[in-house]
Amino acid sequence: MQNEYEIKKEICDIGRRIYNRNMVAANDGNISVKLNDNEFLCTPTGVSKGFMTPEYICKVDAQGNVIQANGNFKPSSEIKMHMRVYQERPDVRSVVHAHPVYATSFAIAGIPLTQPIMPEAVIALGCVPIAKYGRPSTMEIPDAVSEYVQYFDAVLLENHGALTYSDSLLSAYLKMESVEFYAQLLYQSRLLGGPKEFTPQQVEDLYEIRRQFGMKGRHPANLCPNAKEGKPSCHTCGNGCHGKKESSSISPELLAEVTRKVLEQMGR
Repeated sequence: MQNEYEIKKEICDIGRRIYNRNMVAANDGNISVKLNDNEFLCTPTGVSKGFMTPEYICKVDAQGNVIQANGNFKPSSEIKMHMRVYQERPDVRSVVHAHPVYATSFAIAGIPLTQPIMPEAVIALGCVPIAKYGRPSTMEIPDAVSEYVQYFDAVLLENHGALTYSDSLLSAYLKMESVEFYAQLLYQSRLLGGPKEFTPQQVEDLYEIRRQFGMKGRHPANLCPNAKEGKPSCHTCGNGCHGKKESSSISPELLAEVTRKVLEQMGR
């Protein structure tokens, strides 16, 4: 079992990884690790994640209050977001927040990562929804993320970045890598005319592989209400795993409005 100092060194190592992979710029991003129910290590605010050493790392309690911090170091200003994840997901031991270029581009464009285009993404990530925009350092971001934490292990933050969490620091970081790789492939395949998606049956086959592996975390293979009812999973409905009841049909009023706008654009 790692001691506290070793965990601090690992946090610094992961910080260098996200910095060297262009997942953050300047002082962006933050990382935390749960030690126990009332002690958490986290990166400081106002410091580049690529140049940290163990003495930079702060310790906070379950409310985000400082237990220990060296010199002028202060906990990340986004610690509230991390604490919300730990509060709602007892299985989570680490949270990583970064601004990977491709994934953040999708978050800015308002496009969730739900298209089933490669086996690894379908099996490991499932879907990556977008939490609505919240002002940094406020409770707006934790409240927005809260809607998805119980159903997904990765979330895009609208006009902000990405958030991943898991049962270890390395696993949480690797999920961030996977989110960015998935986003990059989706972006580039769209430039080539659009990705060829898996069929619903192929998605279900991949879900079954995940079940057989006994993989941990939250995933539509186990949680998607559509999949449980034998309907297309959230990979084709876009956002069905977090429990909201979506209408299965378009209202006449909406259809009429869309038709009107299309006709206007056609000059009719």
